[in-house]
Amino acid sequence: MRTDDWVSCLHNLQTRAEPCVVATLVDQQGSTPRDAGCKMLITADQLFYTLGGGNLEFQVTAIAREMLKKGEQNSRFERFSLGARLGQCCGGMASVLFEPLGYPQPQVVVYGAGHVGRALVNILSTLPCRITWVDARASEFPAQVDAQITCIVDEEPEGTVAQMPAGSYFMVLTHDHQLDFALSERILKRGDFRYFGLIGSETKRKRFDYRLSGKGISQEQLTRMRCPVGLPDVRGKLPAEIAVAIAGEFIAAYSAHNTKVSEVS
Repeated sequence: MRTDDWVSCLHNLQTRAEPCVVATLVDQQGSTPRDAGCKMLITADQLFYTLGGGNLEFQVTAIAREMLKKGEQNSRFERFSLGARLGQCCGGMASVLFEPLGYPQPQVVVYGAGHVGRALVNILSTLPCRITWVDARASEFPAQVDAQITCIVDEEPEGTVAQMPAGSYFMVLTHDHQLDFALSERILKRGDFRYFGLIGSETKRKRFDYRLSGKGISQEQLTRMRCPVGLPDVRGKLPAEIAVAIAGEFIAAYSAHNTKVSEVS
């Protein structure tokens, strides 16, 4: 990796919607490991390039990852004395600018590529989120999809539930009630989702509640399943109308989560 190719590296991170902090040595006084202008890219679990190593880099990494953890969006400026106190012997002074770029995008998992699924994904693709779209029927997917959409063809879609990251937003909209049930059971037993919506009527809800409780799903777990899915005030039976209601509920759930995170931070 070329030492001056950080722009390409940053572009790759942004293409993957992976948040990072760009740490730039903006000023130096006396002896420092590297010259002003050098950069380091820091993600939650990776480091790209260097500010010279040692405890300076350790401190910079710790600050950057704390910013990522808190979801900070404002730049930050820090001065570091490169003496014995920092565990370095350069004896100079380094000033570092921290610039957070990007922010964690919600992972949305849509099961079902039928009329409602296609209408919903069309809406979600206009929002800042990453979409995993799952169906057993390859023919149901469009020939081309946007960059933030990953299509998975699997004859047993319920097996993909365990592959999804923690904190995902699940939306189950398949053409098969038995598959809906299998997906619901696995999602609820995982428990680490932020949102789970299941398409269906009040009758389907009652039937699923009864069957899922027989599978060891508690009442507390069942209350986390949104069925019928979608904002109740958005009425209509057309695929586009149902999709709008579901998308609206997702936005409300995502906004509520972000508000809680901001309050904690």
